Amino acid sequence: MTRPTLVTLAAVGALGVAPAAVAAPAADARAAAIRTYVLPGAAVYPEGIAYEPSRRSFYVSSTTDGTIFRGRLGGGSAQVWLPPGTDGRSTAIGLKVDDRRGRLYVAGGSTGGIWVYDTDTKALLARFSNGKPAAQTFVNDIAVTRGGTAYATDSLSPVLYRITNRPGRRIRYEQWLCFEGTPLQYTPGFNVNGIAATPDGRTLLVVQSNTGFLFRIDVATKRVTRVALDGLITAGDGLLLEGRTLFVVRNALGRIERIRLSRNLTSGTVRAVIEDPTFAFPTTVARARRNLLVVNSQFDKRQSGTPVLPFTVSEVNPRGRPPAG
Repeated sequence: MTRPTLVTLAAVGALGVAPAAVAAPAADARAAAIRTYVLPGAAVYPEGIAYEPSRRSFYVSSTTDGTIFRGRLGGGSAQVWLPPGTDGRSTAIGLKVDDRRGRLYVAGGSTGGIWVYDTDTKALLARFSNGKPAAQTFVNDIAVTRGGTAYATDSLSPVLYRITNRPGRRIRYEQWLCFEGTPLQYTPGFNVNGIAATPDGRTLLVVQSNTGFLFRIDVATKRVTRVALDGLITAGDGLLLEGRTLFVVRNALGRIERIRLSRNLTSGTVRAVIEDPTFAFPTTVARARRNLLVVNSQFDKRQSGTPVLPFTVSEVNPRGRPPAG
């Protein structure tokens, strides 16, 4: 997920993508979205999305003021679920639902915060902060395992945070892994972004936006290794892992790539590209029954203040088309 204050067309180079690469592909390579969902507001600039199967509902975050919207699959407009600024949320980035436990995790970007909410009551269950200055942190994306453990990335600080959630115990937060001394080296710009976890919680995948590298993390040993791909995934943002299939949102390129991974998740090949006329600087993706929900951030319009209203979420078919070449 992308730092909204940095990602404009003038700053595409910071993502490791040449400006020419932002050009839209041919129209005949795109298929129309199944539907779009409207987000109310003239300056939403949404970022994260999470789907809640038990309610057939989805949540979307606003980077502008921390509003959390909730919409229903098959419906029209989403509605404000958590008002802006509540519980100190001045912005909201990545989201993840733990449907088994009825919890919503919210990443707080440059605030260094993470919030945990009850999806039934909207009650704030926990709030954590890394205590770092805004210039040194950007808590970005979150993954939750089947066992209820959550992991959060930081795009400016070389660490991974962990939140453990056991019945009858207090929710615990820690700086779980430091990337210093591993193959994942932070460089100037926006680093680790999207994160995904295997259901058993044994393996994590993270994408480094500025280098285009994908990394595998063994949770038991904390070993970090680079995944061998058939190309770089610069501008890689949100991730969605389903078995050996990995969906990677490439924000500045306006598309999603579907990667087929090896059995041990150590290598992969791009098998399909998903593009749609409704995509507008897409940031992340969530599975919703048979389709994908994609957030249209319009971060490239933020500096000029000329977004195309309304802000939307696209629902698209996950099949895509074969990659060029």
